[in-house]
Amino acid sequence: MEQIKNKKASAAPMVRELPAMERPREKILSQGVQALSNTELLAVLITSGSGENSAIGLAGKVLAMGEGSLASLSGFLPEEYMRISGIGTAKACLLTAAVELGRRIASAPASQRLVIRGPGDSAKLFMGEMRYLKQEVMQVALVNVKQELLMKEKVAAGGLYSASAHPREIFSSAVRKGAFGVILAHNHPSGDPEPSEEDITMTKQIEEAGKVLGIQLLDHIIIGDGRFFSFLEAGYLQK
Repeated sequence: MEQIKNKKASAAPMVRELPAMERPREKILSQGVQALSNTELLAVLITSGSGENSAIGLAGKVLAMGEGSLASLSGFLPEEYMRISGIGTAKACLLTAAVELGRRIASAPASQRLVIRGPGDSAKLFMGEMRYLKQEVMQVALVNVKQELLMKEKVAAGGLYSASAHPREIFSSAVRKGAFGVILAHNHPSGDPEPSEEDITMTKQIEEAGKVLGIQLLDHIIIGDGRFFSFLEAGYLQK
């Protein structure tokens, strides 16, 4: 009986027994995945411990298999992970798949990004999906300093005649992605891309907000039925 008690006392604490800020999943949410150690990253994949080891304890044993090197794990088969007590088929396959994903990402060729050279390119980026919409929708495209497209996303949807977004929504992803500039676009369901006074006022407000953030509003495109209006081309925005 005494031997059993000593065994329990020496067992590694379960992840749930750790302070919240030290649990790997909570750290990802509060501090970002970069804050996790290699052991903690593996623990997230392992998900749960066994009777003798917590997920972190098992992760430490997995890392020891590769002599502390994550790169060394790329050569291990599921059967080798399963030699560790507490790692069964599911955990072993998950670890193997995660390592393979990392290998494929590292070896993937660099993708060629779309370059936005001017209003015509900006309009093409949005025209196909926005010209036939029955309500106004606002999208934003993010570009780097080389004018290469980083991403685009919808930031607002309105009724038949209006769609508006706060600068917070427009620049949120741009701040996170470290974008050089943004290209704003919205559609006019009427098919006429001429800007309203509200469109002009909103564009000026967004341009000023971008200056405060150090992110340039490169253009605002209004999509009509096969036609478009560019605020940059019309001289409303500073180059």
